[in-house]
Formats: sequence, structure tokens, C-alpha cells
Amino acid sequence: MDLTLQNITHRYGDVAVLDDISLDIPAGQIVCIIGPSGCGKSTLLRLIGGLERADQGKILQLGEPPTGCLNPLTFVFQDFALLPWRDVAGNVSLVLEDHGLGQSKTDAIVADVLARTKLGDFRKALPRQLSGGMKQRVAIARALAVNPAVMLLDEPLSALDAQTRELLMEDLIALWTRAPFTGVYVTHNLAEAVRLGHRVVVLSRRPGRIREVIDIDLPLEDRHMNHPELEVHQARLWTLMKEEAAAADQELLHV
Repeated sequence: MDLTLQNITHRYGDVAVLDDISLDIPAGQIVCIIGPSGCGKSTLLRLIGGLERADQGKILQLGEPPTGCLNPLTFVFQDFALLPWRDVAGNVSLVLEDHGLGQSKTDAIVADVLARTKLGDFRKALPRQLSGGMKQRVAIARALAVNPAVMLLDEPLSALDAQTRELLMEDLIALWTRAPFTGVYVTHNLAEAVRLGHRVVVLSRRPGRIREVIDIDLPLEDRHMNHPELEVHQARLWTLMKEEAAAADQELLHV
């Protein structure tokens, strides 16, 4: 399922957050969104996911969701959002309970996504018994359980240490390689953006406008730390971010 954003503009009271955002998100691609703090990245994700409604513009879902899709759009948040009294399998099965699947079908889906996220041996563990990286794997497994058309990921790795973040990036690449999904991935981390994104959308300082869109043609499975092509893209993103920061400083000087 493709997503098309047409002239999205949004405000919170007197504060303009997003201005005239138009963007195509093709099925089967991961689009990363970066930009300065407060530029509207997470707001844009919430608009795409239907948690808020844009003041102006349209967000279109084009085409059919995948076979067996129980929820076209699903979120993975930074804070995991796990229920502490439910074990791993119970947290994953939560999103299936209102779909009338029956116990055997539910059990099969839970077993499948736990295997895909390397959690099969931890199905009975409670969240307090898990590391941060494993908690985020549970959140990803829960998102995969509904076989979404689009996964919306809001800085899912930002609370994790560098080593765990690297391992989870490898996990996400492996999951996509096995069964390509459409993803919209918000991050502050430029290395994450070039590692995971087929396209990287750079937003300006608030109100967020599209400053540049960078296409990265290198296959996800061939990407690794310090890859020369990724370093070139990351350097370009860093230049754009510095320019936005310098422009913001100039505006403050003239206030």
C-alpha cells in the first residue's frame, strides 16, 4: 500500500508546526524523516497514523493492504509501551484479541513473530526481566503481529545504547529482507537514517518543510557501518542539519 501526502499543513494554536508537506511513500520502502528538534517529525507521523488530523491537506492510502492485514497502520514507539503484568506472548497477543481469530490462529501468529524477532525462548518473560533491546523487540513483534501495510516508527532506538542500537538495526534489516514492509521511520540519528532508509526526508526548522529528499540505492542487506557510500550520504545530511541550526541562530539574533 502506497501513501501519498498532499500539502499537509498543521498548527498547534498559534504555532505553525508543518507547512505544505507533499511526499510519496511507495509500498515496500522505508522512508526516514530527520530534522531539527521541534520541526514536526513526530507530529507528521501522528498525522499519517490518524492520531491527529491535519489542518490542511490530504493523506491518501493507495492500493490494497497485504493479505491477512489486520491493521493497515501500526506504531512502534520509543518507550516500548508494554503492559508490565503481561508476559512477552501476552503483550504481543494483545493486538489480536479483538479480531476474532480463535486461540489456535492467535497462538500461531504469536509464535511466528516471536521467532522472527528472536524472542521464542522468552515468551513467558515479563517486561521487567528484559533488557531495553529485548523490550523493543517485543514492541516490534507486536507491530508485526497485525501484518500491517505500513509500520510507523517514532525514534524506536533512541533510548538504547550504541551496541544494542546496532544489533536492532541489523534485526530490522533482516525482517525487511525476509518480508519487505512499508515503513516511515522518524529519527534524530543520521547513521540510522542512512542505514535503514531507502529515502531520507530532511525537514527544515519549524514550521517543518521538506528541505531535501535523498534517495539511497544501496540494498539494505549490503549496508554496514563505515560503508563509503553511506558516509557520503551522512555527510550531506550533516551539512543540511548544520545549515538549519545556523539559520535558527541567525533568526534568534534578530529577534
